[in-house]
Amino acid sequence: MNTATPSRKLTLNDIADLRAYERERPEFRARMIEVKRRRRVALGSLLTIMFENRDTMRLQIQEMVRVEKVLTDEGVLEELKAFNPMIPEPGQLCATLFLELTSEDQVREWLPKLAGLENSISLHLTDGSIVKGEIDAQHAAGLTRDDVTAAVHYLTFNFSQSQIETFASGGASVVCDLGNYPESADLSEITVGELLADLRP
Repeated sequence: MNTATPSRKLTLNDIADLRAYERERPEFRARMIEVKRRRRVALGSLLTIMFENRDTMRLQIQEMVRVEKVLTDEGVLEELKAFNPMIPEPGQLCATLFLELTSEDQVREWLPKLAGLENSISLHLTDGSIVKGEIDAQHAAGLTRDDVTAAVHYLTFNFSQSQIETFASGGASVVCDLGNYPESADLSEITVGELLADLRP
């Protein structure tokens, strides 16, 4: 028996054209503000981790199409190609890592200090196991340098089945083990519940 689950990736049919999106946009954006609140984790004062799913990526694509006034299927397909890798399949979590730098002085100070940040994020489970954040290959080349980091990174966390069950029973903490920025944050029960929907089929 084939038990494979259908892909969660977005297709052309999932992306509304500009006029249709304008009609649904106020309600959709209001709903997504709450969804994103449950999926956002602050890691110290400078880092925010947003755990992405199909809806957050649809919002991202719809807003990009709206701002850029994309009218062709080809244009939408380019956005799908860019953002679909950030929709987790079962057994995965995908996250966008944002550096919250609000001044030029902060940018000059922290981007060099946080070089290697993208290799320093992991989820620590209650049984002692660690799920390391892996850099999304599609974005790595453009975002990663030895002497400076970027303001945005894309990470994937791949869980084993036993790790999913440990996560379900005890949650996890997000840890940055970079020497210049050692920080950790426990995931709330609400966030754990959200992320279990990503991890399970």
